[in-house]
Formats: sequence, C-alpha cells, structure tokens
Amino acid sequence: MSSKDWIEKDYYATLGVQKSASSDEIKKAYRKLARESHPDHNPGDPKAEERFKAVSEAYAVLGDDAKRREYDEMRSLFGSGAFRRGARGAGQPGGGVPFDVSDLFGGAAGGDARFGGGGFTDLFSSIFAGGAGGPARPRGPVRGRDVETEVVLDFDDAVRGVTLPLALRAPGVCDTCHGDGAKPGTRPKACPVCHGAGVTTRNQGSFSFSEPCHTCQGVGTVVEEKCPECLGTGGVTKTRTLNVRFPAGVADGQRIRLAGRGEPGERGGPAGDLFVQVKVRPDELFGRSGDDLTLTVPITFAEAVLGTDLRVPTLDGAVTLRVPPGTPSGRVLRARGKGVQRRDGRAGDLLVTLDVLVPAAVSDEARAALESFAAQTPPAAREHLDARLRRVG
Repeated sequence: MSSKDWIEKDYYATLGVQKSASSDEIKKAYRKLARESHPDHNPGDPKAEERFKAVSEAYAVLGDDAKRREYDEMRSLFGSGAFRRGARGAGQPGGGVPFDVSDLFGGAAGGDARFGGGGFTDLFSSIFAGGAGGPARPRGPVRGRDVETEVVLDFDDAVRGVTLPLALRAPGVCDTCHGDGAKPGTRPKACPVCHGAGVTTRNQGSFSFSEPCHTCQGVGTVVEEKCPECLGTGGVTKTRTLNVRFPAGVADGQRIRLAGRGEPGERGGPAGDLFVQVKVRPDELFGRSGDDLTLTVPITFAEAVLGTDLRVPTLDGAVTLRVPPGTPSGRVLRARGKGVQRRDGRAGDLLVTLDVLVPAAVSDEARAALESFAAQTPPAAREHLDARLRRVG
C-alpha cells in the first residue's frame, strides 16, 4: 500500500469499529466482514471482492499493534493540516507561531523517541517500506491455496489400503504456458517501468517513497503476449485425476495431505497442498476400535454352560476360538493379530463379544429338561440384596 493510503483511508470505518476498539474487537469485526465478503461466498460479485480486499488491507494495519500506532500517529499529524499543501506558516496572513519541522520531530540529530530516534524520515520509511525501517519489498511469489476434498472408502479398502483415482475440478497450472502466463514461444520480460525491481520510487516534497510497481504488480516482469489458454494468468480451472494411495489402516475422519497438489501459486510461487478427508463406510459384520476389529457372535445357553469351539470369520479367512464352560454373556474372546495392520508391521486383534441368547419359547421337552436342570442347580447368590429387601418389607 502507498503512503497516500495511510493518510486518506479510514481503516477503522472500513472495519466498522471505533478508534478506541480493542484488538479482540478489531479481530472479531474483521472475521465477520471477511466471511460475508469472501469471493468463495460471492462468486462473480466484483463489489464483494473489492470489499474483501479493503477489509483485508484494513486488518493488515489495525491487526498489527506496531503498525496501528504508526497509522494513528500519521493520521493525527496529517489530520491537523500542518503538512498539507498551502498550510499557513510564519510570515503568511493569519499564520501562527513560526516552527521548524526538524524541531517538531527532534531535528536531524537524535530525533523523536516516538519514531525510533530517527526522525520523520525514519518514520516514513518504517511505515511505507514494510516496517523496521527496511527497504520496500516487492510483491513476490505467493503460495497457492490449499484444497480439501472428501472420499468415501469401503471398510475393507480402509483396513487393507488401496490406491484410487481421484478426479478434482479446481484451479491448476496452465498446460500451455506452464504457469508463466506467456504465449508459447515467448517469455515474460522485465517491467519497463521498474526495470525488474518490482518497486517504484516517487518524491513528495522533501520525502521519497517506495511502493510496489503498479505496472507489474511488484513482480518485476510483464507479459506482452499473453497465453491464449489462461489469458496471462498462468492458471486455469480444469479436471485433474490423481492416483491417491490410502495406507492400510486409514481411519474414518482422517485427513491425508498431498504436498504441492493444491492450487498453483501466483507469480511463480509454490502450489498449495491437497487434503483428502476420509470417510469409511460401516461394515455389515465388523466394527473397529483403533487397530482392533470387533465382532459380536451369538451362542446358545447350552454352549455357554457346556463350552464349545466357535469358528468365526476374519478379514482374510476364519479362526477357531475356544468358549470355556460357564461363559457368561458379554465375555470377550481375543484372536491376536487378526485386526488392522499397524504402520510398524504388527496388527491389532479381533475382539469377539459373546452374546448368550435366551429363547422366547421352548418345546415341552426342552421345558422339562430346564426344570430338571433348575432343580439340580443351586439358586443364584443374592445375599447382597437381602438387607435392602428386608428394609423395604
């Protein structure tokens, strides 16, 4: 931004806050306005895009405590009219007490402590040259935005791992010009205004200001013959197909990062990243708890009492588990190494929960057998209930 922006633009009004607003109030106002005016939420609306740029510019200054203090001081100084063209001074009709600019800002020797001890020139260089009194920096390469998409995997594919083609329609590097925006057979040339520096310097009275070159937008180069495909932007919206490897054991909700597969950067900057959000379809048989697979298997009352050998399926076959006599409902049997493959090469377990079924109806023969069984079986121990039952009568 130029020095004129600092003097003429009211960033507080842009964000809709008072000059006394706290940092949190400024941040809250910026986030609200940025969401409302973001180009992604207002496609094809140039006014919303300009509004978003203005809000971002205002927050870049007011959101930085040091820049905000300098901005306030600069606005206060110029707002008084002391440095405007035609301001009255000593020897002019209606003029006040004569003053010297060097006296106001501490002179050439020492300077005012408010401005870092370097006087008015250092103040301007700090504000308009990117801070810290350093030289103005051109707008260099900008990293592309990250892209996020979602893919749904079958349960088996998530557990075993799979490679799938992923089709994305998003901005990408132009295949015709390979991202430089120039017509094939030509190349971008050094900017004729800044001669490749990316910045221009202009004088205003006794002061000199450097700012990004308006001709090349701070890049240092211009495209004379634009690429017919991307019209000089270096990027186009296109459908890309990527072969994405989902590792064994990928979990529901996990994000996989593919570096450099997002949107292309601007002005030669690196591309952003692609993040793939994984959703896993539930399996009709198995569940999952971390690296362990879970399975519920029903058994009969007789199997629970007498014990049995139980054959259960796994992801790659079957396994036989021993149900010991007297097994209660809800007991968990473990088949080691039959779960999800871990990254270190080991595997989780298969956890089998036994569910003892109680029949809703039995035959006369079965009822007689159960009554005989009950007569020969001691009742369940309920001593811990007796005291409470005696109190309630």
